[in-house]
Amino acid sequence: MSWILLTNDDGPASPALLPFALALGEIGEVRVVAPDRERSWSSKALTRYRPLQVTESEVEGVTMATVSGFPADAVQVGAVFFEEPPDLVVSGINLGYNFSAIGALASGTIGAVFEARALGLPGVAFSAEGRGNWHQWHERASSPDSAPVWDMLAGVCARLLADILAADLPGDVINVNVPWDAGPDTPRRLAPLAPVTYGQLHERNPDGTFSHRYRADRQAMLDATGCDTAVSLRGEIAVTPILLPASPPIKKSHQTALKSPSKPTA
Repeated sequence: MSWILLTNDDGPASPALLPFALALGEIGEVRVVAPDRERSWSSKALTRYRPLQVTESEVEGVTMATVSGFPADAVQVGAVFFEEPPDLVVSGINLGYNFSAIGALASGTIGAVFEARALGLPGVAFSAEGRGNWHQWHERASSPDSAPVWDMLAGVCARLLADILAADLPGDVINVNVPWDAGPDTPRRLAPLAPVTYGQLHERNPDGTFSHRYRADRQAMLDATGCDTAVSLRGEIAVTPILLPASPPIKKSHQTALKSPSKPTA
């Protein structure tokens, strides 16, 4: 393996980024190309009509580049920014779970590895559990007190990545969700995406504007027995191979149903 491209959707300030980069160094050379700020819920958005700015630095021996775009932009730039393309794209570790159809449709973390697939590169996305009130947990998770947890999770995810690569799992990309307290002995389960979506996201404010207000349906996630949400919420690691959408077969009856109506005769 020549090198691993590591990205995320939380930007360079993520407390998980450097620990993960250092842990992945046990597998191969790691270079980070990430959005220059948080880009959560950006899915596979790409910048089209403005030039992207790239800033490069080195932190604790790891090459770090930031891109003025989205996670998918970072993958596209990272594939051509250096003298040779990466062998593998890894995204994460995201602050908060990215599971079910919600994650597949909305997550910038997963969107990055879908972009890798568009470039013909394998990709694996990693996300870690958030606990309790999101804003309070995010503040705690980003504080120096949580550094030992991120070091542990980075090591767990790096070892899991090595096993995933050795297992040659099916799927166009692999999505992984790990509990906040995951360790080397936490059970791992292969699990499909739960068929849980987010429904109506934007609600009208009194001033006529609209705001994003996502409310997770925890019961629906638990009821998706055997799927990634139920596996994750019972404290296990969910490993989810995801296939890109394939076109269903078109039947003759479909063609007949859509046949243009005959012209009326005079």
